[in-house]
Formats: sequence, C-alpha cells, structure tokens
Amino acid sequence: MTQPTQTIIPTVKAFFDDATNTISYVVRDPNGSACAIVDSVLDFDYASGRTDTKSADAVIAYVQAEGLTVEWLLETHVHADHLSAAPYLQERVGGKIGIGDRITVVQNTFGKIFNEGTEFQRDGSQFDRLFVEGDVFHIGQMRGDVLHTPGHTPACLTYVIGDAAFVGDTMFMPDFGTARCDFPGGSAEVLYASIQKVLSLPDATRIFVGHDYKAPGRDDFAWETTVAAQKAQNIHVGGAKDRDAFVAMRTARDATLAMPKLIIPSLQVNMRAGQMPPADDQGNVYLKVPVNKI
Repeated sequence: MTQPTQTIIPTVKAFFDDATNTISYVVRDPNGSACAIVDSVLDFDYASGRTDTKSADAVIAYVQAEGLTVEWLLETHVHADHLSAAPYLQERVGGKIGIGDRITVVQNTFGKIFNEGTEFQRDGSQFDRLFVEGDVFHIGQMRGDVLHTPGHTPACLTYVIGDAAFVGDTMFMPDFGTARCDFPGGSAEVLYASIQKVLSLPDATRIFVGHDYKAPGRDDFAWETTVAAQKAQNIHVGGAKDRDAFVAMRTARDATLAMPKLIIPSLQVNMRAGQMPPADDQGNVYLKVPVNKI
C-alpha cells in the first residue's frame, strides 16, 4: 500500500458527546482557515422522538469563533449509535458531505429491512462525494487520503489527514480494543484485515477514535492514541495477535452485546446522509420500527 503523505500536522479539536460516547472532530489546516468536520452528532431523545442541535451548535460556535471555513463534512460510516448532524451543519456552515462508496451496500440492506420502497434511492446520491480506496481530497492545502476499512460495516473508511488517522469505529483506545462486527454486512475476518491496514501506517501516526467508553481502571475519557501504541497495547489485536484468535474472540464477544439504543432511528437517518425520512402530506415525519429484523 502506498503510504499517505504526512508532511502536515493538522490541528484537531475534539467534541465528546456524553449521551452516545461519540467524539466528533474539527480538523484544521494549520496554515490556513480551511477545516473538515468528522462524524457530527444530532441529539435525539428516543422516548419523546425529539431532536436537538446542542452538540452540533457547539461545533458551529467553535468554527465561527475561529473564523474557519468548512470544506468537508466527513462520515466514517453509517453510524448505528447516533444520528448525523451533517445536513444541519451544511446549512449553517457549508461543506460537502462525504462517505464511502459502499454506502450503496448499506442502503440496499437496510432499505429492505425498513421497507423503504422504490422512492428511497440506493445509489448514494444523498451524499455529495462517495470515496473509494486511494482517493485523495484536500482541506485547504492539507491532503487527505482515503482507506477503505470495512468489517464493522461494509462502508467504513479511515481518513488519513496529514499525520492523523480518523478511524471511526474500526478501533477504539488500546485498553478497549476493537469494534463489533455483528451488524448486517459486518465481518470479523474483514475487520482484522482492515486493522492491519491502519497499523501499517507510520508508528507516529495519531489515531483518533470514534467512541470511548472509558475502559475499567481508567479515570478519564480518551480518544487520541498512536499506531505504535495500538500495535503494542491494543487488547484485541496488539502484540501481533493472529487472525484466528481475533475472529474467535470477536465472534464470542459480539454474541453477548445488546443492540445500540439508537440503532433504529440512526440507520434510517444516516443512510440518508443525515436527512429524516420524507414527511407525509401533513408535514409529519415518522421513523419505522421493524419487528424481529435486526
């Protein structure tokens, strides 16, 4: 694999969402005002069916206070644990919404599960850019490289921007391990290969994770580590653990996990690039709950 260039060290500002343990990032060109927002959050209370923009508004306030220009709204994958705020952010601060081109696989899978019908487009056209392995994009003068890192979902990407890699749910902090693979289209074997791709980056590469659940024995939430630390210390893949052992561990562990609390609304919204399903003729929006399907 050709190594992405790492001549620039981007400025990274993290925003931690307590309700979903999600970390969103503003990634800034250190030599200018251009930036990207990675994995934004739209707050959602499932019990009441109400959305809120508190998390996204904090990102907007930072962008505006710093005088930044948003060029990209990057999604590492179709999240199953939070709703994306990308359309809300796009309306207020601009930027193109990007995701992996395998979003079409996710749309086909969940379009059927949610019985979306023929009016739901399954070609990824809801997004502004569909990235593939090896694509290059720019944030101001700063280069970003795209790695396809499936396993958690078929469409997962890692964005390597300068010396920083935004891995989404592929890996977590070394003391917490790796992502589950039991969603439709997931694969522990594929995830293992994707992780090896990330670990082939230079040791000093900064890794920014998509969630942190504060592993037992750790006092604070954390979201930044390095390739070297992951290779040496990750409890699931560190120390050159082999594929068969990883797959056996991941399969057994996933069988014990409950579904994320927001998986039903999250998938319906995020496969639409953060848009809600179409309103009815009275202007009301509804989310479906498929029974015994997920």
